[in-house]
Amino acid sequence: MEVMSIAYSPDGRRIISGSLDETIRIWDAETGAAVGQPLQGHTAVVGSVAFSPDARHIISGSGDGTIRIWDAETSATVGKPLEGHDGRVYSVAYSPDGQHIISGSGDNTIRIWDATTGAAVGVPLEGHKDWVQSVAYSPDGRLIVSASDDKTIRIWDAKTGALVGEPLKGHTGPVLSVAYSANEQYIVSGSGDNTIRVWDSFPRASDEPSSYRNPAHPNFRAWPTQMVGSETWEVAYYIGYLQTAV
Repeated sequence: MEVMSIAYSPDGRRIISGSLDETIRIWDAETGAAVGQPLQGHTAVVGSVAFSPDARHIISGSGDGTIRIWDAETSATVGKPLEGHDGRVYSVAYSPDGQHIISGSGDNTIRIWDATTGAAVGVPLEGHKDWVQSVAYSPDGRLIVSASDDKTIRIWDAKTGALVGEPLKGHTGPVLSVAYSANEQYIVSGSGDNTIRVWDSFPRASDEPSSYRNPAHPNFRAWPTQMVGSETWEVAYYIGYLQTAV
């Protein structure tokens, strides 16, 4: 069956994968051997998986509209499924401190969840005009970035849920994946227009005081577009290098 999403554990010893067969599997990163039995519970494709920062838990987002939390050691489900989206869940991520989970959905919204209780935090983040394909936290946990089929990238205040600045525009196709660099200086996006864009998160000059960098500043810019041979479904930074998957 087709594998839709993969992620490393924080210590690099395990790999998890989400599949079209509605399961999550855990793999030994060194040997490639399967670890334990498949994690079963979703009733549709598992499109996104992630480890918690402490590697104790796994989260998964599915076409069944739910997010599930799993014990990474026992493979047992933790609590009830997180329900609230009215469409498929395309992307899930943990906050850097492990206290919150974010999800992006086919209902055009982003939701924030309490990682311990599973309760929704605040109201859905609304603004995108089409499916939200990818979500990610900034490394300091203060911002959330989202990518959508509406061809835009949006940045949100993680505490208030407020939109930060104007949508980032430039792609001519659905934006399928988005990520921050480790130093928060850049945002990278991959699109169905067969390009990758690297956005400069630091305005080049600013006289306005701000607790965060304002992407609406006139000098907020995108680096020249990089061409790839197909739709870019996954982008990530790794110790200063850009990785892509098509």
